[in-house]
Amino acid sequence: MSNRRCKIAIIGNPNTGKSTVFNWLTGLNQKVGNFPGVTVDRKSGNFNFDGVEYEVIDLPGTYSIFSRSDEEKVVRDLLFNTTDKDFPDIVLYVADQTQWERNMLLFTQLYDLKLPLILVRTMADQPCPWKVSNHPIWKDRLIPMVAVNGRSGDGMDALKKAIHDFQDAVSLRNEIVAGDLVHLQDDPKNQVENTKQRYAWIKENFPRKNSLNSSTPAKSKLDQVLIHPIWGYAIFAFVLFIIFQFIFRFASWPMDAIDGFFIAISQEAKEILPEGPFTNLLSEGLIPGIGGVVTFVPQIAFLFFFLSILEETGYMSRVVFIMDKLVRPFGLNGKSVVPLMSSVACAIPGIMSARTISNGRDRLITILVAPLMSCSARIPVYTLLIALVVPDKLIGGWLDLKGLVLFAMYALGLIAALFMSVVFKWFLKSRPAGFMVMEIPSLKPPMFRQVLLTVWEKVRVFVWDAGKVIVALSVILWALASYGPNEKREQAVAAFQHPEAMNEQAQKDYDAKVNAVLLENSYIGILGHAIEPFIAPLGFDWKIGISIITSFAAREVFVGSMATIYSVGDDFDDNTHLLDKMRRDINQSTMQPTFNLASGMALMVFYVFAMQCLATFAIVQRETASWKWPMIQVVYMAVLAYMGAWLTYLLLI
Repeated sequence: MSNRRCKIAIIGNPNTGKSTVFNWLTGLNQKVGNFPGVTVDRKSGNFNFDGVEYEVIDLPGTYSIFSRSDEEKVVRDLLFNTTDKDFPDIVLYVADQTQWERNMLLFTQLYDLKLPLILVRTMADQPCPWKVSNHPIWKDRLIPMVAVNGRSGDGMDALKKAIHDFQDAVSLRNEIVAGDLVHLQDDPKNQVENTKQRYAWIKENFPRKNSLNSSTPAKSKLDQVLIHPIWGYAIFAFVLFIIFQFIFRFASWPMDAIDGFFIAISQEAKEILPEGPFTNLLSEGLIPGIGGVVTFVPQIAFLFFFLSILEETGYMSRVVFIMDKLVRPFGLNGKSVVPLMSSVACAIPGIMSARTISNGRDRLITILVAPLMSCSARIPVYTLLIALVVPDKLIGGWLDLKGLVLFAMYALGLIAALFMSVVFKWFLKSRPAGFMVMEIPSLKPPMFRQVLLTVWEKVRVFVWDAGKVIVALSVILWALASYGPNEKREQAVAAFQHPEAMNEQAQKDYDAKVNAVLLENSYIGILGHAIEPFIAPLGFDWKIGISIITSFAAREVFVGSMATIYSVGDDFDDNTHLLDKMRRDINQSTMQPTFNLASGMALMVFYVFAMQCLATFAIVQRETASWKWPMIQVVYMAVLAYMGAWLTYLLLI
């Protein structure tokens, strides 16, 4: 064994401390991916003990070897296939000793598979109500039993030594047989009968201790408030309010700092390096592309910091419980609420947080509709257009019309998300929704070590996995906006007369005009002119078309694109100047103002629905492990955006 790499699988019921054991064993030496063929987390990591390298795989939590969900199917398929590259040499079965009777069902199934087992008893700091220590089942198969405390780490060194000393695990591998379980797995009646027999055996062989109260504890007074049909929702709304305040207010500071840092690097690169395509690629494409990835890190870190605390304390299970019946008619479940609400800050961490949804269909629906929730990146678009086309007016003497329009954009996104959830629920009928079965764990203080490991994992997944796609597509967009037919671009620039008195402001205005005309005659500008007939029914012209295309990198790029096109220059803080230019602009096709109430509202509705976010596209591809679903998402949201903008324009023109 000392000359080979040993594979270890961690198996157990949900909420038994599996992930805690995994984190203690592997620390930061872990990575996250998907199991082949399914969008189910595959967490793996490594540790070294006495010169031996161990690979640890944290399998999804399951109550039985008989598969129902994608997560349970992953466990079953691995354990019934000895040729699988991930088939374990050793199985760590993690059991909560305070819930012994329930945890032992899956253990007896693994025992019958003759798997090389080590029993890990978590919650070692709590009394065990069952007599478990001296049962002959441990001696018959030489099964080591180690008690650990996930909060303090006590017992983890003993666990590593037990793994290292478990020499017979490798030789047992060739003797593994599936036994009678193989014949039972496809017959629900046999499964039920088999489960009854196992529970009867467990009760007979692991009696409760007389000194401990055997009755089920009553619901705590705190739970009576947290899952109350009225107060429960009010408390959850308050918790979300606090989380979003942190995300909006405090994440903006590091985000602005990161953005400024990468802008400074881009400018420095352009000043230091010699002029040429490579310098432009580096300073205008690659560095901003990387910056576009890193800028999202504070939002992701803040969100998952709070979500991990809610999960660690046990409060998240109570949220899922109270919200489930509200959203289930829409094809979602209680765990969909947090991803949807998180998407109001940013769809990227919202989509990533959908990994807590165990039902594959519900998780996919949540991912597909999450970008419809109006995120913070839409705010610059909304505020610019509202200031441009919505009059200063009070409704009823006190309700600001501009504020009402902004609220309507958010409400429209929520309504669309729920509507599309129903549509996807009807189409995605691969598995009946059934009932959500879940365990509500006891409330406890969070383990900040586990919280920080979770935040690190989520940030790393985004930066390294989604980041590669974002940077690549950012460079492509830069190339399309920077290059075009040379002769056409030269003629367009030559049409501008170079000012004779070239002071700083004159040079700035001249450069802005050159940049605008170069953008108009770039490949992306040509595409903008090409789609003008298609977007004309929405009240849009080619300039809006270019901004729609460029803002696919990020929605807020719309404002910068408008500034460049309207020759404002590099000072995008001069919004008054930009608004004046946009107000005076005339649509050459209609000879009407380009931005009026109808076109402005249509454009806002377009941005409510459209998938104008490169980073979101990349993270959906990563989370679904497929290009199919992000492409479907782009198409259906584009159709919604076009139809919604068209109807809005017709109603208001």
